[in-house]
Amino acid sequence: MTQKDKDLILVYGDAFIDYIADDVTNTSFTKFMGGATVNVAAGISRIGAPSALITITGDDETSQFVRDELAKEGVNMDYAVLDPAKRVSGVYVHLTEACERIFKDYVDETPDLQVQATQLNEAAFKQASLLNVCSGTMFHPTALETTRAAVEMAKEKGAIIAMDANIRPLRWSSEEVCRETIVSFFEDVDILKVTDEELFFLTEATSIEEGIEKLDSYLVPIILVTVGKDGTYAVLNGEVVHVPTVQVVPVDTTGAGDAFMAGVLRDVHYNGLPTTKDELVRCVSFGNKLGAMAATKAGALTALPYYEDIKHLLK
Repeated sequence: MTQKDKDLILVYGDAFIDYIADDVTNTSFTKFMGGATVNVAAGISRIGAPSALITITGDDETSQFVRDELAKEGVNMDYAVLDPAKRVSGVYVHLTEACERIFKDYVDETPDLQVQATQLNEAAFKQASLLNVCSGTMFHPTALETTRAAVEMAKEKGAIIAMDANIRPLRWSSEEVCRETIVSFFEDVDILKVTDEELFFLTEATSIEEGIEKLDSYLVPIILVTVGKDGTYAVLNGEVVHVPTVQVVPVDTTGAGDAFMAGVLRDVHYNGLPTTKDELVRCVSFGNKLGAMAATKAGALTALPYYEDIKHLLK
């Protein structure tokens, strides 16, 4: 069975509410469904691939908003958990003069209510071509245990493991704990996506070349280092290739990384894990173009492209 014969791309992580600043004064905010894993799951569905989200929501209005929005996006929620006491967490996102986003203040009323490892449904992993995780919930012991269990179950079922570091230092007890926890997953990961800043944080390197060299010992098959308007440094079994991106006038970069990841995962779902330089460049170029598209619109989920926007890019 090839990856494209599997039924879905499985994503695990928190549902989130993004309170995004309306302008660079950062004095008024609009509520959007968000969070990296939600954005990626919805982004995958929008561009014509099947996705399912493992998360936890409650019985309040905000949780219902999240579930309704995910249903509209076509994300499979059969394997999500509903706990009446859960309250979906959120973050206030400020915008800089350069249209970059800054995660300022987190709101989390029920941090200890997480998906339990025992609540993972084996049927989901049997259907999964890929499992995508990020570090957004790993600061919590229960979520960390569940992430490890999900990765192990996915490996047992033959799924590809993708990890978007997606580091939010404010949520961790210390930088060292954050770094050690994320790095501990590298031996199980097939695709690792980091920004250049995250690469420097994780490796304590001062250049992309040095950072990639330091990651070499973990033997991650594919490493993707995104560098905004300068594209992506893609590494396949230690060989580095720079993949440029299309140049756009950015409006808001909030959803660009999630659009990029959705594009990469879609490509791998239908074409398999890249094994040659040409396959890698094709895959990453597709992700780059989606990221650039997202940067031209405001918001995160609201900026992610649809199938009609990208079908001309498919081969």
